[in-house]
Amino acid sequence: MNSPRTVLFTGGALAPLAATGAGGLAGRRWWLGQEPELPAPVNREGRALWSNWAGNEHAYPVRRAAPASEAELTALLTDAPAPIRPVGSGHSFTALVPTNGTLVSLDRLQGLVRHDQAAHTATVRAGSKLAALGPLLAGIGQEMPNLPDINKQTLAGALATGTHGTGKGMPALHGEVQAMRIALPDGKIKECSRDEAPELFHAARVGLGAFGILTEVTLQNRPLQRVRKVVKLVETEQILRDWPDLAQKHRNAEFLVLPFTGKSALITLDSTNEPVSPRGPDQDTQTLMDLKSLRDVFEFAPALRRQAARAAMADIPPEVAIDEGWKLLSNERPVRFKEMEYHLPIAEQVGALREIIARIEREAKDVFFPIEARIIAPDDAWLSPFFGRESGSIAVHAWYKEDHDWMFRLVEPVLRDAGGRPHWGKLHSLGAPELKALYPMFEPASRLRQAFDPADRLMNPFLRRIFG
Repeated sequence: MNSPRTVLFTGGALAPLAATGAGGLAGRRWWLGQEPELPAPVNREGRALWSNWAGNEHAYPVRRAAPASEAELTALLTDAPAPIRPVGSGHSFTALVPTNGTLVSLDRLQGLVRHDQAAHTATVRAGSKLAALGPLLAGIGQEMPNLPDINKQTLAGALATGTHGTGKGMPALHGEVQAMRIALPDGKIKECSRDEAPELFHAARVGLGAFGILTEVTLQNRPLQRVRKVVKLVETEQILRDWPDLAQKHRNAEFLVLPFTGKSALITLDSTNEPVSPRGPDQDTQTLMDLKSLRDVFEFAPALRRQAARAAMADIPPEVAIDEGWKLLSNERPVRFKEMEYHLPIAEQVGALREIIARIEREAKDVFFPIEARIIAPDDAWLSPFFGRESGSIAVHAWYKEDHDWMFRLVEPVLRDAGGRPHWGKLHSLGAPELKALYPMFEPASRLRQAFDPADRLMNPFLRRIFG
């Protein structure tokens, strides 16, 4: 069964219209779609290149380390060249990682440490990948109740940036953290929780890698359960009108606005005891490339672009899959992109989204990636974008080969006017003055960071902008 996000323009729906407009646009798009020029793999000093997944951030660290124990980690924190920056899977689009000092990977600190079957808690090493935690926790009858759209991140990296999924009453990943072990910049190991070193716990749960480096995390999980995932196409105007009720009705809900089509993909997940019906092979990549083809041909003819899209989408049935939650909450995303995401007070989400759709369709006709909308419960982590308020997120994307300046020009002003807080791992222009106004506990967190790292050994230029 084809998904609403899969193979939209196969079967000839696009071909006749494409033939009328391809002409010189094909050559123009070929030129614009060339691979970005990458920095040299090795610089003049003989240092190897590090680059993030999207390719928009890079560095030449003088030292790379992958400690296999806490002892190795604490030793390098006191002796290694600064700035010392931890790296996960490189899925952040901001410059949290780049350093000309020491790059620290936690890839050798993975796996389960212990678990409590009755309490449904599990202590895992912080370098564990979210994708690996799914089957690992399932093996002990547990699951993380919510997961982000992509599960390639390390747990430490996901927590550091406030990574989240979606769902009414569902907090971000750090909202389920019960305790942590953290290697501090002075080389000491500190345990923290709500009862032990609570200030460090509240500050470092979303810590940007600025308070120390996580080694172990205790998660409050839930019993393993099956969910029913439905993906269907709906009218964008209808979903904007019905979104508050939909978010309330389903365990997990999100939608993706397909710009220049008038359509959106609604994704819902609900607990079920129905027999397993696994999802088929991923087709989202083909769908995305179909949307790109539609843009390439009709970029300067929005009416024809909309007409072609709606004709192709007219008879696509819903896609249904039933399986354990960890198998369905996250998706494969092989097509690289750059992303901006802000988290708004929930009452502002729909109005801001309407304005963003209008601006993109009026002034950024080369955009073809969907606009993602999710909902996240409040929590009490000091640097959490969801601190003290239920939030609605809005995320815009650009293909990694193409310009993304339109995000700052057209989208970010709307998100800021709505009181949005930026995702720490995604593109934004804010610095300390703006962040202090958005985060009630920003200054206490900043003072605590300085107390634990007075020599600024963990501070790279991006973090200096953030903390001032």
